[in-house]
Amino acid sequence: MQSPYQDSAAALPPVAAATPDIYREDVRVDRLGLSARHGAAGTAGQASLESGIQAAGVGKFQYRLFVIFGLVWLADAMQVLSIGFSAPSIAKTFGITVPQALQTGTFFFVGMLIGAFFFGRLADRIGRRPVLMMAVVIDAVCGVASAFAPELTWLLALRFLTGIGVGGTLPVDYTMMAEFLPSDRRGRWLVLLESFWAVGTICLALLALAALSYGDQAWRVIFLVTGIPALIGVVLRFYIPESPMFLNRSGRSDEARKVLQRVAKVNGRDVDIPPLKSEPVAPKSVFALFSTSFRRRSIALLAAWALISIAYYGVFVYLPIKLSAEGFAFMRGQVFLVVLAIVQLPGFALSAYGVERWGRKPTLIGFLLLSAVGCMLYSLGTSPTVVIGSTLLMSFSLLGTWGALYAFTPEVYPTDLRATGMGTAGAVARFGGLFAPAIIAPVMASHFTLALVMISTMLLVGAFAIAAVNVESRNRALD
Repeated sequence: MQSPYQDSAAALPPVAAATPDIYREDVRVDRLGLSARHGAAGTAGQASLESGIQAAGVGKFQYRLFVIFGLVWLADAMQVLSIGFSAPSIAKTFGITVPQALQTGTFFFVGMLIGAFFFGRLADRIGRRPVLMMAVVIDAVCGVASAFAPELTWLLALRFLTGIGVGGTLPVDYTMMAEFLPSDRRGRWLVLLESFWAVGTICLALLALAALSYGDQAWRVIFLVTGIPALIGVVLRFYIPESPMFLNRSGRSDEARKVLQRVAKVNGRDVDIPPLKSEPVAPKSVFALFSTSFRRRSIALLAAWALISIAYYGVFVYLPIKLSAEGFAFMRGQVFLVVLAIVQLPGFALSAYGVERWGRKPTLIGFLLLSAVGCMLYSLGTSPTVVIGSTLLMSFSLLGTWGALYAFTPEVYPTDLRATGMGTAGAVARFGGLFAPAIIAPVMASHFTLALVMISTMLLVGAFAIAAVNVESRNRALD
């Protein structure tokens, strides 16, 4: 698999008379409608935005975005997963039960739901960059402040606000990353950005182990440390320019051209990007997601997001609770969590390969079917081999599913609806997380096999939903 970090054009030998035209940088760029300083005459006409992004190349600029967004994605994974590890010490600090302490998670998820929808919508109205900054500031400040909450009411309020920030960063980061990548590289980069979730999982598990020595105050240490990467992200995001796609769709094509020229310079591309073809559009209502053009894909995608989310929480929250009560206590331990996260990394790698090799939809469907099979393997017995093997397979396949889903979703909407679509999908996923206790937990407690059938069925229906999406976005320029 070609690395997404490798700029193939940068590896080309110097242009020589004997070099075939298709490999010559000057000819390749001019065929995109751009003038290059490599000896070709070029054209003086307007360039399409996609051709400008292609000419600006993939290199240091995208690496920087990848690290900046990945750092906050890592922090967000730690914030989400910290709920279970922090609840016991929160309960001791405030003299409440663990179920009451888990209300911090409920408030956090409600905040994520609101933040995903609100900030996604706002990013399509006022721009990606200001929303990126607002969301990460809320994420960082409220996340760190949670560690110093003097009483439970304050803690619940701060976790709610942190959830709003986290909910806002996830969809807008993906939208922004997609809009700086050419169509032939975009899928694998977006999948690999999701792999920072696994890195965050490993960091959180190690942090939870270290925090045990702080006793009743362990939750303060966890919340403080999980907020630090987002604080760093606040500083780094000042150097991110506005999305050229948003600028061009807002009638600011000159600014979009300057951004692409900056990208090309950072990437070491010596190209002149001519004036871009301006494509201004009027702002659309959120209901445009369900207009005739987008209704089928929106309904199918949102159904898939909801079903996959419920299945995810069923497998990684309620299934471990059930199995740990039957003698598999390691299922809820930090060490096993690290193992699960490590297994997720090859899942992301295969997903990154698949979305470019086979397409977004086939890759998603394949991972969903594999996840459904992995879930039913638990029904073969309760030996350690079956339990561990099934759990590792589920971790590999379900996270590969999420990687492909996060890559696919922003690609199926035009620029003026992309962040709204991502934000709405993120909000629907949070609904799945909130309703999972009512849907999965009671059945898991009393009818284990039936719960497995339910989760597998959700994954199968999710695969059918993806098949119903009426667009395949591999090698397709963003609108």
